[in-house]
Formats: sequence, C-alpha cells, structure tokens
Amino acid sequence: MSSPEPAPTTTDGAGGEVILVGGGPGDPGLLTIAGLAAVRRADVIITDRLAPLASLAEARPGADVIDVGKVPGGRSTRQESINALLIEHARAGRVVVRFKGGDNFVFGRGGEEWEACSEAGIPVTIVPGVSSATAVPGLAGVPVTHRDLVQGFTVVTGHVPPDHPGSTLDWAGLARSGTTLVIMMGVATLPAITAELIKHGLPADLPAATIADGGLPSMKVVRGPLDRIAELTAEAGLRPPAITVVGAVAGLTFR
Repeated sequence: MSSPEPAPTTTDGAGGEVILVGGGPGDPGLLTIAGLAAVRRADVIITDRLAPLASLAEARPGADVIDVGKVPGGRSTRQESINALLIEHARAGRVVVRFKGGDNFVFGRGGEEWEACSEAGIPVTIVPGVSSATAVPGLAGVPVTHRDLVQGFTVVTGHVPPDHPGSTLDWAGLARSGTTLVIMMGVATLPAITAELIKHGLPADLPAATIADGGLPSMKVVRGPLDRIAELTAEAGLRPPAITVVGAVAGLTFR
C-alpha cells in the first residue's frame, strides 16, 4: 500500500466518481456483492486498516491502494486529508473507492466524506456495509435483541468517557432505556462507562461481553458481570477493535 499523496492532475476529470464502500467486520466473506464489484472496478482504493484487506486481492491490476488507516496511539491521517484525496483523485477522472470496515455511516465518517465530495461536485455512490455493531455480537453468539428478553438495542461510541467535556451522551438515560447497549470504541473508557451505568441503576451483575477482532480468525470473547467486564477485558489483553455488549442477551449461551 502506498502512503497518502495528491492525485495527478493531468486529466480533465471526466468520469471521476467516489464510491463509499462499507466492507463489513473484517471477514472478506461478509463484504457485499456490490462492495466487491466496486473494489474490482476501482482505479484508486483509499482504505482503512479495519476494512477486509484480503479483498484487495480482487482489485484490478494497476489500481492504486492508499492506506489512510488510523492506529490507536500511532499514525493517523487527518479526515480533512482523506476528504482531499477523494476529491483530488475523482477530479483526475478516476473511480475512487473509499473502503472501510463495518458500515461507513455507523461511526465511519461516511457522512462527512459524502458531504465533502458533494460540495466539490463529485458524484458519490453509497454501498452500505454489514455493521460491526450487530454483526460482531452475532458472530460471538450474542443476539442484540431477543423476543423474550429485550425489545431494542442502542449503539453508542465510547471513545470519550462519560465525564469528558466532549461526551454528548445521556448515560443516565441509557441506563434507564431498557435496551441492549452496544458500546463501540470503548476499550480504554470501559471502567468509567460501566461505573457510570451502575451509578444510574443498571445491576452490577447484569451480563456483559466484550468481543475483540470480530470477524477475524483472532476473534476473542470475554463474558462477565457489568461490574467486572472492564477488569476481565483488560486481564484477557483485549485491544481495539472491540465491542462491548451490555444486557441480558450477553448472558445467553447456545450449544
């Protein structure tokens, strides 16, 4: 994979377009048929590290693959730079695929990229992906809903803790919601999140599960009560990408 760089500007831009492709939770088999077709016709693929990278073998010869993945605590490409790459390559007359894990519109900044391209006059096609929010729990045997247990689920990001000035979530309301809670990007903040949920009334012994590397051969699952799931997650050495599910469904086991 090459590093991010400006697109050549030697063409007139005719025929350029951007396709936002959600790649699913890591297993190439969960990439949709439409997503695979887009990868196969792309001139440029701008990819994140959590996309199903094995699918890049299906790219046509000569296609440019640009890695703009963000590594927790490591290298990172600014979103503004990614938007600029999409626009520059499309203006060069190329078919540009923005390739991400999960679904681009579920904490994937797909809306920002669509907006930037639209404002630049670049045609955009959306190819939804299998969202990690539901697929990863399912792969671990955790249904986010169950007719006998819960009538809904709520997906939130835990990238900042509840007491952070940047947090806009009503954690008290989430604790009272009566829904399964699916917490994405919350490994580092899990101790603060679980403490906040218990503070606002969720039982300390409510089942919870953390799933790391969902959809990959390295997938790991840790289960435990709400008051210990953060500790158990840390003891097991689970690292991002990971999802934590809180609710009675996390206690189900299927044989």
